[in-house]
Amino acid sequence: MRQDEIWDAEAAQRYDTPGTGMFAPDVLDPVVDRLAELADGGRALEFAVGTGRVAVPLAQRGVPVVGIELSQPMIDQLRTKADDATIPVVVGDMATATAPGAGSFPLVYLVFNTISNLLTQDEQVSCFRNAARHLAPGGRFVIELWVPELRKLPADQQATVWHCEPGYIGLDTYDHLHQRVVSHHFRFGDGHAAELFRSPHRYIWPAELDLMAQLAGFEKESRHADWSGAEFTADSRSHVSVYRMPQDT
Repeated sequence: MRQDEIWDAEAAQRYDTPGTGMFAPDVLDPVVDRLAELADGGRALEFAVGTGRVAVPLAQRGVPVVGIELSQPMIDQLRTKADDATIPVVVGDMATATAPGAGSFPLVYLVFNTISNLLTQDEQVSCFRNAARHLAPGGRFVIELWVPELRKLPADQQATVWHCEPGYIGLDTYDHLHQRVVSHHFRFGDGHAAELFRSPHRYIWPAELDLMAQLAGFEKESRHADWSGAEFTADSRSHVSVYRMPQDT
């Protein structure tokens, strides 16, 4: 299934959970704080802007935000919160689409594991190169990405449960040969029926991500375990990595 088929109107309407989950202030505020700091008064470009979970509060903080988004239903949901003058959006693939002002952005960012929606290594490298094309000299590319939890997989087991709470179970199934994972989201109530949403991903090790950055001309500036700057360790489940384009010499 293609990404534009996965992120359809039903998925777009279900995505927003104001005040809870990914939209909870304790989750979202550190993201916006850090991105506003990195933008340093300039414009920001968000790859896969979606429904504006990050772009809307970032724009409200005074950072001009432009988006690239493949899914029209996700853009339509964004438009219920911000018009095109406030957050312009280019419809297209984050690995190839070009936004107005390419070459002048001080910040390009890609949050919540979204680079893994690109299902081949070539596409992921192209995403880095596209970020580089949009950045001004010295500009930064910020990626938030989870660390594959393969250490949790016993021998011959292909799935891990990564979250469990009343009414929800999230599990991942792994294809080690192709470095693929499918995330399964089960939602259910008191009855017998359950709702399933699935999305495919290509997982990336931190060292592989760094090599992709080098191929696109970036230098790694920092890596932390979260948006608040916690130390990244061998036990970290995710990371926020900042890559920077060299200044003109």
